[in-house]
Amino acid sequence: MAILDSKGRLFGKVSILDLGAALVILLVVVGIFFFPGTTGSVAQLSAPKPLEVDLIVRGLSVRDSGALINQFNEQNAKTSIIIRNQPAGQVDIKSVEELPKTVLVPQPDGSVKELPDPRSNSFSTDMVMTLGGTAEITKDGPVVAGTKIKIGTPIELEGRDYNFKASVIDVRVK
Repeated sequence: MAILDSKGRLFGKVSILDLGAALVILLVVVGIFFFPGTTGSVAQLSAPKPLEVDLIVRGLSVRDSGALINQFNEQNAKTSIIIRNQPAGQVDIKSVEELPKTVLVPQPDGSVKELPDPRSNSFSTDMVMTLGGTAEITKDGPVVAGTKIKIGTPIELEGRDYNFKASVIDVRVK
């Protein structure tokens, strides 16, 4: 009796293709359970260090921007932050600066000037905020709550009566 018959079956019962597929599945299972790869984070973390992050808020719709900024500038003001839909704890609000409202006005000579916005009914405000906290420092930069903080990272700020998004414009490790 031959090991392979004319139809490519071992001992006349098992197809070589079926045997090959079963062997591949077995190797995958062994690879997953016995050699799972690296565990933990790839980044090597250091001791937490103080960090300051500047954020820019553009077009925040608010009726009384002065009251909101005063709330932020209170002694020991804190806010909860959310980075990439993951809560990242509370940080200190170091400072808040409202940016002036301006409009671009074309001039007769073809140039453009930036002038104060004369409209008083605008319920939109722009501001620069400085937040302070701690972060682990890696070779790729600061990490807060498992997420890298870099220029351009969107951060959501949430408090008792506000929730809005801002974008990181500067990161300083102290």
